[in-house]
Amino acid sequence: MSEVSFSPIGFLATPFRDRFGIPRQGQLAPHAHGQLRLLRPYDREEAVRGLDEFSHVWLSFVFHRSADQWSPTVRPPRLGGNARVGVFASRSPFRPNPLGLSLVELLAIDTRAGVLLTFGGVDLLDGTPVLDIKPYIPFAESQPAARAGFVAGPPRQLAVEFSAQAAARLSVHERRWPDLADLLREVLAQDPRPAYADDPLRHYGFRLYDLEIKWRCTATVAIVEDIVGPSSGA
Repeated sequence: MSEVSFSPIGFLATPFRDRFGIPRQGQLAPHAHGQLRLLRPYDREEAVRGLDEFSHVWLSFVFHRSADQWSPTVRPPRLGGNARVGVFASRSPFRPNPLGLSLVELLAIDTRAGVLLTFGGVDLLDGTPVLDIKPYIPFAESQPAARAGFVAGPPRQLAVEFSAQAAARLSVHERRWPDLADLLREVLAQDPRPAYADDPLRHYGFRLYDLEIKWRCTATVAIVEDIVGPSSGA
């Protein structure tokens, strides 16, 4: 079998419009919610029968923005962005076959009009093609004694603060996105900057929902300077 083809069962809707800003560890951002509406012919209630008995599921997906960009070695952020390891010793999106696996929390199943699944702790781009869903089974898949290579433990967490302007605009945008403050704290606490970036005066930006988040970072604190909306500029 020289070639294999797959068709998505659906496309994940998430807050993340850019790769920059996506949580490196989705389980540390529980307010990062995503929804998957299953496509025909998979959008049948019986296809998800019994799934509500599981708290977490695996999503098999495609790194659709990284297709045809594979590299035999990569620079993991955990190694400071300088040391290289083999692509198969990493979770880099730049793989021979751009396939990924993500563990997410299953929050809701709605079968009133097809099948709509809601997840928490999502670490995927908006529009990610999903190929499969499988339940997470703790006794078989959690290995406390497993070695984790260069990923020794959870990443260092930053404190997160909001400027007066950002706080004022946050209160406006929370009318549409009630969990916006929590999500921003969870995303920025993981420090999405490149590993080599350490200039406290440099400003960064990424898109979240339809907002532009502008921020900077000191050694220990991520500071949200502004939150800009699409229509009013605020």
